[in-house]
Amino acid sequence: MEQRQFTIWTNAKLPIEASEKLATAVSPHRLLYAAEMSSLNLSASPPDLQLAEADIALGQPDTEQIIRSPKLRWVHLTTAGYTPYDRDDLRQVFRTRDASLTTSSGVYDEPCAQHVLAMMIAFARGIPESLCIQLTDRSWPAAVRRRRSFLLNGQTALIFGFGEIAMRLCALLEPFGMKLIGVRRRKRGNESIQIIDESKLSETLPHADHVINLLPANASTMAYFGASQFQLMKRGAYFYNIGRGATVDQESLERALRRGSLSGAYLDVMTPEPLPPEHTLWSTPNCFITPHTAGGFDREMTSLVDHFLENLNRFTSGAQLLNRVI
Repeated sequence: MEQRQFTIWTNAKLPIEASEKLATAVSPHRLLYAAEMSSLNLSASPPDLQLAEADIALGQPDTEQIIRSPKLRWVHLTTAGYTPYDRDDLRQVFRTRDASLTTSSGVYDEPCAQHVLAMMIAFARGIPESLCIQLTDRSWPAAVRRRRSFLLNGQTALIFGFGEIAMRLCALLEPFGMKLIGVRRRKRGNESIQIIDESKLSETLPHADHVINLLPANASTMAYFGASQFQLMKRGAYFYNIGRGATVDQESLERALRRGSLSGAYLDVMTPEPLPPEHTLWSTPNCFITPHTAGGFDREMTSLVDHFLENLNRFTSGAQLLNRVI
């Protein structure tokens, strides 16, 4: 690709330090700001007239306007997920233009993987229960807590959605000597662990101590985890969701927790979000919730800018883009 100046449009609402870094580092390219800036999430973004002038979009551009913007050659999302953009018509538009869609999943693999690991260790060592005791009757059930504590070593984790977060999580879990199994429709050859397809689930789910959901939300994953999957799971297993709330039938999960067939669930994503204070998941036994914070960390916004700038350098030099999904 010939070296030339590009017009970059953004509607990413960044803090001052990250915004200034972006403005300085994209030079000599032209940077346009949307009239209405958006927070860095998957909520719908309004159309913006200036997007029609852009070669590159950074943020969360309106999907219909992407279709109507023939100059657009590359869209870089400020999120790891891309559910609103996972559409056949958009894919066709990108292919026809020889355009690219990339995500920021490389920014979020480390914090999300550490978030899951933190809860796995917390469950193993009985930390949530001990915190509940501290906040309630302040009893001292040392013997019970010691008997119920366990080690991750030698246990089995079944991971759904084997992307960058899963690969990083596997690296973090490796020292524990766990049996790690990934679920993927098609093997890609870059997996570091055993991979199975969905036809093997009925014989694998009953043996997993930890079931980790990293699935994106799309037509094939809506309510993917429902009553039949929870019934298949090993009694006493732990369930984790940092994929998308819509991939779980939350009523079925709640029933599994209330009847005691699962030992615990950790949810970072739910439906709806924010989860209303009166929602029954808040009071479901052994259900622990964090408010969609798995990907958050102190350098998140500057890391997003750094990730985009690395891809911008690749784009201008004709190199392979990071985290390309289309």
